[in-house]
Amino acid sequence: MELAAARRKMIEEHIAGRGVRDSRVLAAMSAVPRECFVPGELAAQAYDDGALPIGEGQTISQPYIVALMTEALQLPAGTARVLEVGTGSGYQAAVLAALGAEVWSIERHAGLLARAEAALADVGLADRVHVRLDDGTLGWPEAAPFDGIVVTAGAPGLPRPLLEQLGPRAALVVPIGDEAVQTLVRVRRGRTGWEEQYLGECRFVKLHGAFGWEDG
Repeated sequence: MELAAARRKMIEEHIAGRGVRDSRVLAAMSAVPRECFVPGELAAQAYDDGALPIGEGQTISQPYIVALMTEALQLPAGTARVLEVGTGSGYQAAVLAALGAEVWSIERHAGLLARAEAALADVGLADRVHVRLDDGTLGWPEAAPFDGIVVTAGAPGLPRPLLEQLGPRAALVVPIGDEAVQTLVRVRRGRTGWEEQYLGECRFVKLHGAFGWEDG
């Protein structure tokens, strides 16, 4: 009951209270038990207004940021095809799946991927999420085009392969900036080229890969 109350508070104060209005996103966030995606010893903090460590130097994002990025995709009603770069805990993929999307999710840490798969199975969403261990900056070309692409790590610039895998009316939502702070950017095709919309400041771990930050 305490976790259920914390989840309601998260929705009312930390998400809807900060301007996320999409009723489908709010319903998906309400339906996914975030405590299943954090280390057991942090379960009591699952609905706190902040990121939490999940191992391998990675984090599960602040709930508001998950909701904001999900809303920013502006996915069509029905079954949308979404690429997620950075499976992490599996929580963002679970929210997208709860929204009705079919998700292709890429992770570079084998241990995190295994735990995310287990968590997705525990909450009954594994059948809607395809995962693989790979360089997420290259995308998943054989599954493209996508109705939306979300990147859950900070990139130094726009990863070109991801742009090429967007459907005609789809959006790429990605944090771009330096190692300390990024700007959340939504990118779409416009009449004369790529159009960018800036959604605010954020802080993510670094996106590593061929079209991200170099390892080391």
